Amino acid sequence: MHFEILVEDQSGKKTLDILVPKIIGDEHTFNIHPYKGIGRIPKGLSTDGDVSKRILLDQLPRLLRGYGNTFAKYPADYPTAVILVCDLDNKCLKSFRQELFNILNACNPKPETRFCIAIEEGEAWFLGDIPAVKAAYPKAKESVLNAYENDSICGTWECLADAVYSGGYTALSDKGWQGVGAEKSQCAEKISPHMDVLNNESPSFTYFRQKLLELSGSIDSGVG
Repeated sequence: MHFEILVEDQSGKKTLDILVPKIIGDEHTFNIHPYKGIGRIPKGLSTDGDVSKRILLDQLPRLLRGYGNTFAKYPADYPTAVILVCDLDNKCLKSFRQELFNILNACNPKPETRFCIAIEEGEAWFLGDIPAVKAAYPKAKESVLNAYENDSICGTWECLADAVYSGGYTALSDKGWQGVGAEKSQCAEKISPHMDVLNNESPSFTYFRQKLLELSGSIDSGVG
C-alpha cells in the first residue's frame, strides 16, 4: 500500500515521519506533504485558491480531485490512499467531518481517503503517551501531565508547553509565533521517537493508527 499523507505544518510532518513506519512497517510506502496552516474549506468547494500559499483546507478540493484522477490511472496491484491529518481546534467534529466528506463526494473519480482529526490538537497524540513525554522531558511537570484528560478541549498545546517548557506556555508565548513554532517542532522531534504506537491513550491517535492498519491489510476493516 502507498499512502499520500497531508498535514498542516512541519511539526506534523516531523511527527509522522517517525510514527508512520512504526505503524505500517517497511513493506508499505508513504509521502508526507506539509502545508503552511490549516486554513478553511472554500465556499462552493472552489479549486481556484492560490496554490503557492500552501494552505491545507483551502487546497483540499483541488488536491482530492487531483489524487482521484491520478489514482484512477494506477494499476490495480498498486493500491494507494490519501490520509488527511489535521487539528480539530474549536470546530464541531461531526460537522467538520461532514464538510470533508462533501469534498470527497464531489470528486469523480474519488480517491481512497481517510480523514484523521487530532482532538483538539496534534499534541493530544503526544499526551496520549505520557511515558514518551517523560522520556523526552525528564523534568516535565507530572502534576500538569496527570491532570490532562485525553482528547479534551482544553488548550492541548498550552497544556503540553506548561508541562515541558521552563516558565510554561506564558513564557513561551513571549517569543512570538516563530518561537512557538520552533518549540512545537522540537517537541515533535524529541517525543515521537519514544512513542509506543500500540499503547496510546488518545482516541484520535488510535483512530489514525487503525485506519493505516486497515488500509495496509494488517487488520480487518471496520466502519468509519
